[in-house]
Amino acid sequence: MKQILSIVAHNRPGVLMRVTGLISRRGYNIDSLTSGSTQDPEYARMTIVLDADELTIEQVCKQLAKLSEVERIKVLQLATAFRSHAIDVTGNSMTFVNTGDEGKLCAFANALRRYGIVEMVQTGIVALERGDEALEVKESRYEWPHAEEA
Repeated sequence: MKQILSIVAHNRPGVLMRVTGLISRRGYNIDSLTSGSTQDPEYARMTIVLDADELTIEQVCKQLAKLSEVERIKVLQLATAFRSHAIDVTGNSMTFVNTGDEGKLCAFANALRRYGIVEMVQTGIVALERGDEALEVKESRYEWPHAEEA
């Protein structure tokens, strides 16, 4: 299962190498990694995505916490619980896409509120046909003026 580690560490040369080295030495593969300065240039935020089970993540977090440069570690599992997908992960924000009924979407939004929601868009129901049954219009039933004439 994909797990997202959000790490705040001192922004010093070699810290990123120490963090990634610790993870790779234990035989875990990093699927995604972003790192950048925070609002306080003394600290950097690293977002690391691993494909690992709960026990593995717990071990990795304990080992990372032993590094003197690492100040805080948080495992973000909300997306997994709601079957959402992180489509963008930066040093300061994450963008999720989520589908489902209104109750599920409201519960997901409420769970994220404590982390702060910068923007949110919710659409209505969208219906698409599958396969050969797709709605296709090759020619309009009406004659419409061309865009240049309008």
